[in-house]
Amino acid sequence: MQPAPASLKHKIEYAVFLALAKLVRALPVETASNAMGWGWRMFAPLSGRHQRALTHLALAFPDKSPEELQAIAKGMWEMLGRVFAETFHLDEIAASNRIVLGDGFKPMLPADRCFVAVAAHQGNWELGGASIVLAGAMPAGVYQRIKNPLVDAYVRELRTKSYPGGLFAKSDDAVRRIIRHVRRRGAVATMGDLRDNRGIPVPFFGRPAPTSPFPAVIARRFDIPLFAGNIIREPGVRFRAELVPVAVPKTDDIDADIAAATANLHKAFEDMIRARPQDWMWAHRRWG
Repeated sequence: MQPAPASLKHKIEYAVFLALAKLVRALPVETASNAMGWGWRMFAPLSGRHQRALTHLALAFPDKSPEELQAIAKGMWEMLGRVFAETFHLDEIAASNRIVLGDGFKPMLPADRCFVAVAAHQGNWELGGASIVLAGAMPAGVYQRIKNPLVDAYVRELRTKSYPGGLFAKSDDAVRRIIRHVRRRGAVATMGDLRDNRGIPVPFFGRPAPTSPFPAVIARRFDIPLFAGNIIREPGVRFRAELVPVAVPKTDDIDADIAAATANLHKAFEDMIRARPQDWMWAHRRWG
C-alpha cells in the first residue's frame, strides 16, 4: 500500500524536520546525543504523555515510590531524546566501533544465519539491524510508517543500510517479502513491543497486551531460532548488543505454539526492561 500524498501540513512539518536534521547532523554525535537527551529530559515531562508514562510505571512497579517513578520517567525521556539525535548519525555509528556484540551473540546464531530477532523500543533499537550485520547475517526488516510521508521517506533512507535484505513498511506485501527472504535463508529483524489490536493478548507486566504474533509465526513455520534482542546503552554513545533465546514450542497445535512463543518473547522483554526500566518507552499505549 502506497502512502497518502503529502498535504500542506506535511510539507510544513517536513521543512521544520529538515532544518532540525541538518543541525543535528552537523554536530558531533556525542554532542547531539547529549544535547537532545538533556532537552527531552527537561521539557518532555511538561507534556501529557509524561503522566501516561507515570501511570504505566506505577502499575508495573507498585513497590516503587513516586520519586523513583519520576526518575525513571525522566530517564526515559532522556533516552528517547538521545535516540532521536543518534538516528541522524546511524551511518556513522554503524561504521564505527561504537557497537559491540555481547558474549555469546555470534555463537548463538545458526550457521546459515537464518533466524528471527525481535527488539523492544529500548536503549537504541535503531541499531538492531546494524548489530545483526556485524554478526555476519543479512537481515530484512519490517517497520511502522511515520504518519508524515515525507518524514517517513527520510527516516527510512537513514535506516536502509542496516537492512541489506530489505526494509518494508508493515503491510500484507511486507509479509510476503519477509517469507521470500527467509526461504532464501536470510535473517529477520523487527520490533515486537508495539500494541497490535488485531493481535493476540499476552501477559506483559501483569496485564494482557495485544501483540502481533508475526515473529513467532515465522520462527514456528520455518523452524528457525527466535531471539529477543537488546541494545544496551553504555557511556559515550556506545552500545552492547545482546540476544536472548526464546523458546518456540513444536506440538500438534500450531496456534498454541505461536501464542506460547509470543508470550515467551514478552517475558524476555519484561526481564530486560525490569533490569533497565529507564531505557524503555513507557509513554506508549502498550496495553490499549
